[in-house]
Amino acid sequence: ADAIHPGYGFLSESTTFAQKVEENDIHFIGPNKKTMEMMGDKITARQTVHSAGVPVIPGSTDAVNSVEEIKELAKDIGYPLVLKAASGGGGKGIRIVKEENQLEKSLKEAKSEGQKYFNDDRVYVEAFIPVAKPVEVQVIGDGKENYVHLGERDCSVQRKNQKLIEEAPSPA
Repeated sequence: ADAIHPGYGFLSESTTFAQKVEENDIHFIGPNKKTMEMMGDKITARQTVHSAGVPVIPGSTDAVNSVEEIKELAKDIGYPLVLKAASGGGGKGIRIVKEENQLEKSLKEAKSEGQKYFNDDRVYVEAFIPVAKPVEVQVIGDGKENYVHLGERDCSVQRKNQKLIEEAPSPA
């Protein structure tokens, strides 16, 4: 085979699989290992896009390890806020915290879920935006500096923070 398209989920998000494909001189139709490592870890992704001048939702710049750290951040970003698993996906490891007295339980749950599903208990904080509309833009490139966007899609139909339906083009 000249190329492999890994589909979605599982292998399409596996840095190990992408590396094995590259090592065998097969084209991987998807992001390379380095890009997956940068963008798959949500803390690193936030740092990367922020350093490129892209605005990010107010929140932590690194993993948070204690309720006290979150309380300090909350002084700037306020409540509600959201705790997210750094390696999360599929709606796992997300906790919306409406007030300070929910912090301890929510942090414990987010860390536990991150560890259970992703073998990574790191959590970061973002301001919660209650009326946000999730819209994604897909970009494809040939690995030689040629890129094109494939339009946008609305991902608003969700259950438990996991996308169920994606609509393109976005009606918003």
